[in-house]
Amino acid sequence: MGEQNWLKRNFIPLLTLIFVVVITVGIFFYREQIAELGNYRYLGAFIISLASNATVILPVPGLLFIFALGALLPSAVLVGLAGGTGAAIGEISGYLVGYSGRGVVEKNKLYLRLVNWVKRWGALAIFIFTLVPFFPFDLAGIAAGVLRFPFWKFLIVCWAGRTILYIGVAWGGAMGWEALLNFLG
Repeated sequence: MGEQNWLKRNFIPLLTLIFVVVITVGIFFYREQIAELGNYRYLGAFIISLASNATVILPVPGLLFIFALGALLPSAVLVGLAGGTGAAIGEISGYLVGYSGRGVVEKNKLYLRLVNWVKRWGALAIFIFTLVPFFPFDLAGIAAGVLRFPFWKFLIVCWAGRTILYIGVAWGGAMGWEALLNFLG
């Protein structure tokens, strides 16, 4: 019984943390190849968003690709839906880092504030954080994991917020492109 508790408390969280770090480093070093996935249209929006949101702390500019795909593809809403779904799945990595119990960012002031906000406001705080572009949402995901926020609720709230954000970004790309074409022609 004691050995099983040790595995549950130490080994499994450590493996989870190592898994997330390997994914983050791999995505960071192969970001050019990931950018080429935009050629796969809506599937590309999904995969690019998944990859850019699966990185913990290291930035990969997925929103820029969503903006561009919104301009290039026929439906900005479908780009946003595909991107938001991929982003929500990608955000699981930050949640898992927090859930593993490893204090990756415990002394970070923003992280400490986020923990308090998630404790106090729960799903509403997470939802608002997902709507803010270029916000270090990984810290909110880590906070949710540390606080053992229900996984299913985290995923649904992440999906809703990221989808709204990504539809807005894709739509902005579509409108910006149309405005530029109208201006030039």
